[in-house]
Amino acid sequence: MNKNTAAVSKAVKKRRRMNNGIAWLFNAPYLVYSLVFMLLPLGWAFWLSLTDWNLMSPDYNFVKLENFINLFADEKVRAAFWNSLRYLVPIVVLCFALGIGIALLVSRLPEKIKGFAAVMFFIPYLTSGVSTSVMVKYLFSYNSALSIFLREHFNLNVNWLQSKAAFWILVVMIVWKMAGYYALFVLSAIENVSEDVYEAGMLDGCTGISKLLYITLPMIMPTITSVVVLAAGLSFQIFSEPFLLTGGGPALATTTWQLEIYNASFTRFRAGYGAAMAIANAVQIFIVIQLITWLLNKLNKKFGW
Repeated sequence: MNKNTAAVSKAVKKRRRMNNGIAWLFNAPYLVYSLVFMLLPLGWAFWLSLTDWNLMSPDYNFVKLENFINLFADEKVRAAFWNSLRYLVPIVVLCFALGIGIALLVSRLPEKIKGFAAVMFFIPYLTSGVSTSVMVKYLFSYNSALSIFLREHFNLNVNWLQSKAAFWILVVMIVWKMAGYYALFVLSAIENVSEDVYEAGMLDGCTGISKLLYITLPMIMPTITSVVVLAAGLSFQIFSEPFLLTGGGPALATTTWQLEIYNASFTRFRAGYGAAMAIANAVQIFIVIQLITWLLNKLNKKFGW
């Protein structure tokens, strides 16, 4: 009996080692991808942040933490830091509200046109950010047909892209582009809520807005969490819209981390300083996303998730 037990134990261990080997084999492509495209660039960026290299000259100096120290005195960095939080609130709120609104609207359509409607709302996500920015620039430029019409008929002399309106123009562009994309997540979650739950709620008199607040939203909280986190991350990755429309103006009111990293690295040729800015940006993203995730997890637990 002892011999049989030992043989079985040996066979189990051998099988376990084989399964582990197969698991590592299948994970190898992802591990190689992570090493080549994530860990190595991260290490190189950190090394670069400790130098004053401009990416072209063969000579460079190690400046240690000087680049990071200079970040605190840079008004462009401070503007990018606070603007990312300014973008965060309206983008998350509007993407969340419109995503749920679009999903609820599409979910109530007949099955024959539901898929077509969902695709129509998704199309803005597929459009190029550059082409959209060019169209908006022509629409809101000082000598556009809209601006001329307002000046001639209403005596409104507004330079849209060089005023406080520029920030909200960018926000509306981004929300228009992304809301339909997030709505697909919410729509998928709503479609998976069992009709039995709604029928039970109706027996208790839960209809209309109460049905949304007490049944639909609590049942799709994990999806809502994903949408909010994705929208929050989006607010730290804005580049093409301010780059093409405002250049970060007026008075740095629309600048972003990505725009300032680009300008530092490829316009002013301070790649080391740009790398330090990128690392500071990553730290801010990590802290904000962790805080949002913690708050949402608290809310999820309240609804039993």
